[in-house]
Amino acid sequence: MATLQELMAQRSALDKQIEETQARDRGAAVAKVKSLMAEYGLTLADLNGRAKGAPKAPSRVAPKYRNNATGETWTGRGLKPKWLQAALNGGAKLEDFII
Repeated sequence: MATLQELMAQRSALDKQIEETQARDRGAAVAKVKSLMAEYGLTLADLNGRAKGAPKAPSRVAPKYRNNATGETWTGRGLKPKWLQAALNGGAKLEDFII
């Protein structure tokens, strides 16, 4: 039966072999990827593109209402902004703010 020191030495040697193998495999993978990129004329921008089936980035919605006094706008989605709610409470109509 092996002693604790012998087992620890074996473990250290295995850890070193694992690190060397991982570094070698990563290097080979990087070389293969670079080769394929050169062969097909790909750039990093091509790799960072949106994958098929991935959700699209949310689109911006154009504002529908504007506070002419301050220039603040609201798309009509979500809660009404405080400036609009205050104006509505003061007797204004929503139609008064349509862009």
